[in-house]
Amino acid sequence: MDVSELLSRGVAEVIVESELRARLQSGTPLRLKQGFDPTKPDMHIGHAVGLRKLRAFQELGHQVVLIVGDWTAQIGDPSGRDETRTRLSAAEVRANAETYMEQFFRVVDRQRTEVRWQSEWFGQFTLENALDLAGRFTLAQMLSHETFRKRYETGAPLTILELMYPMLQAYDSVAIKADVEFGGTDQKFNILAGRELMAQLGMTPQQVFLVPLIPGTDGRKMSKTFNNTVDIRMPPAEMYGRIMSMSDEVLPLYFEVLTDVPMAEVHEMKTAMAAGQVNPRDLKMRLAREIVAQFHDPAAAAAAEAAFIRQFVERELPEDIPNFALEAPAGIVEVLVAAGLAPSKSEARRLIDGGGVRVDGERVDGYTLTLNPGANVVVQVGRRKFVRVV
Repeated sequence: MDVSELLSRGVAEVIVESELRARLQSGTPLRLKQGFDPTKPDMHIGHAVGLRKLRAFQELGHQVVLIVGDWTAQIGDPSGRDETRTRLSAAEVRANAETYMEQFFRVVDRQRTEVRWQSEWFGQFTLENALDLAGRFTLAQMLSHETFRKRYETGAPLTILELMYPMLQAYDSVAIKADVEFGGTDQKFNILAGRELMAQLGMTPQQVFLVPLIPGTDGRKMSKTFNNTVDIRMPPAEMYGRIMSMSDEVLPLYFEVLTDVPMAEVHEMKTAMAAGQVNPRDLKMRLAREIVAQFHDPAAAAAAEAAFIRQFVERELPEDIPNFALEAPAGIVEVLVAAGLAPSKSEARRLIDGGGVRVDGERVDGYTLTLNPGANVVVQVGRRKFVRVV
């Protein structure tokens, strides 16, 4: 990949692009920083957008430094949050971080990556260090952060601890002497804080490399908070199905940021979709195949696609339907809850009202249906949830 494509494909903004371009052309290896707060054990493919960029820089000879935010995760990144997060314990963060390591290296080259934990420097921080750091930023600067400003103006709780978050992330850049920091567009304020702090301390300010946030299964930004993610460790068939459930509108962006399909071909897809010259489902199947192969392997992708075709194109039932043992006659609402197909009776009724429940392929139109033990019928909710009553 040449420098022009490196700085344009799947890129939202570079600050300052001319400076970064010059540093890339100088031939000097750069230290590329990206941090993750292990607030939950799973990463999702939205995280992989930045990781894929890091891998492309690695292939040009640059050094990746992954920061495990074992201190900032205990606060929780306040960006885009309208309420204070529940704080995690150090033990919870450590357990989540262990799973992150395996997921990092499904994309980034382990041999060319330096992994650093914030506890290396914050574990030695004194009150004097903390006060010095806090004294380098003003309240006006912090309230220019959109999230902080909105919460302050509406009277929502805003803790001093949360105001410290951008400062701590900024200090990470100082600690590892970052040349470039990578992040999603929601990280712009935090990454610019690192640039500001480095300048104050007489260091060469880091460049800012922002990648777009991708939409999740519900159209909102992909986020563990919204439970709309495609997780990196998700089983192949489930990952394939999640991609197929995305709206057609995400296809060009997903092909751009999550695959190596040439951009000329991506533009052709977009044009063909707009003109109605291609079935979006065919493009979506190709995308799902590409993504599953990337995080698992081509054989897993082929198997996931074959299962999808059987179930949704040819309308055959999946091969691995779990059994649900019914010991006494029960109404359909109770069966849905007991079998784990609905979290509550009210949600079960909502699913039935919406036409999303079928028994042996026939739509359930009311709540009066009773199933008997040993009925050997398949109960289906939506397109991907099945149990066989035995």
